[in-house]
Amino acid sequence: MTFYQWQLVGLVAACVVFLTIERYVLRKTNIEDHTAENSAPLPIVSRLAGRYLSVYAIVMGADWLQGPYIYSLYREQYGLPERLVAFLFVLGFLTAGLAAPFVGVWADQYGRKRLCMVFCLIYTLACVFIQLPSLPLLFVGRLLGGVGTAILFSSFESWLVTSANNLTLSSRDLSRILGRATLINSIAAAVAGVASNKLVEQTDSFSAPFIASGILLLLGWAVIALLWSENYGAAGSSASELIDWARLAEAWRIVRADKRLLVLGLTQTCFEGSMYLFVFLWVPFLQEATPQTPGGLPLGYIFSSFMVSMTLGSVIYTSIVSLSRLDGSSPHVQTSDSSTSESASSDTPRSALPSHERAITLHAKLSSAVCVVSAASFLLSIANEHEHPRFWAFCVFEACVGVYYPVQGMLRGRLIEDEHRATLSSLFRVPLNIFVFVALLTGVSSARRVVLSACAGLLLFSALVTTAVFLRRRRGPALASLRTR
Repeated sequence: MTFYQWQLVGLVAACVVFLTIERYVLRKTNIEDHTAENSAPLPIVSRLAGRYLSVYAIVMGADWLQGPYIYSLYREQYGLPERLVAFLFVLGFLTAGLAAPFVGVWADQYGRKRLCMVFCLIYTLACVFIQLPSLPLLFVGRLLGGVGTAILFSSFESWLVTSANNLTLSSRDLSRILGRATLINSIAAAVAGVASNKLVEQTDSFSAPFIASGILLLLGWAVIALLWSENYGAAGSSASELIDWARLAEAWRIVRADKRLLVLGLTQTCFEGSMYLFVFLWVPFLQEATPQTPGGLPLGYIFSSFMVSMTLGSVIYTSIVSLSRLDGSSPHVQTSDSSTSESASSDTPRSALPSHERAITLHAKLSSAVCVVSAASFLLSIANEHEHPRFWAFCVFEACVGVYYPVQGMLRGRLIEDEHRATLSSLFRVPLNIFVFVALLTGVSSARRVVLSACAGLLLFSALVTTAVFLRRRRGPALASLRTR
């Protein structure tokens, strides 16, 4: 076995150990907490989790099948110049950024289930167009892929959170489902990495994983149609405009009125922007530190190792949430008034905070920690010229990704009202895609160290801002209270 195969085996073994500990050591605590909470019965929670996670596994597996070899398909099989490859990446992100606010409005107005089914069809067409080595068709494929990405990272989570609110699921229940989603996502990605590696070896074509991805997407369409019920934003599907500018303006007003929502958008831009640049950079960054070997790097196994690392991160998250013993109030947000929420989180001792504020505080701390550790992993990869330390630094970053997604999803679930959930979730992706668009246009492939250094700086800045806004303590009321005694 090669070095990377051994690393994959070791990471899988570590995942099994941690999952076993979580399942058997924390299970009793979880059951006791759920019994004590005023929340939905376990069969209802399990039913919703099963419906969501089965679909999530299929669509994310289809997405990850395309990950390891999209760069190689454009660059090596089709022989496109690296700057043109970067432009194709840019085109996808630009399309996702432009489409994001509109697909959010459509999901809220016309139904999240409906738009998730549309995603499966659009992404399948993108897989078809990428099979055709014609530059105009490749452009069309990237445009479709960008629209699909905008739907994937807003409508699916919006469907879950609104369904959880309708069933009055507790804060802990929603956290666990989001944590399990990240776990399943990383497992699906690890399996997809190995599968894509095998498909490329057997077919001698980098386009084979995209055919398998299209098949999975059609399966996902059928499962959504059979298992999911529809949910909407404010008033269902009564709106007739293709683009509801009034709803977009209202969503932007809500974001501006709550500093915590602005910080969520900043964190999403900094972290996910760094992650998408990492997707473009990790292959050439490892290759430049690798001695010339026949066959090159086993990209599928390396990708699978990254995804197993993400699994470890998701297990760490669910363990922290279980041990935190948060109360189980409903995740539904009654108001987004920043003055009320800031006062509760700033002037009140943690033990006296409402359960939803304790959940927000915990997840804000996790968000800051994830950004700091991610920045450190990037700086370590830059400082080291050897292949294996860079690989492990990237594994640490992927573990942070495993913590980040459920943390960010939980914060969005607690701070955004159901009425505008998909719209706001999509609105957050506009600055993210603009950031990635500008970064890729500047030629990141020729300035990898500078780009990773800049990402580390942005992550540290995001951690500082999150700490300042979410975790600050106002001493004025406390001092006034002491003077009156």
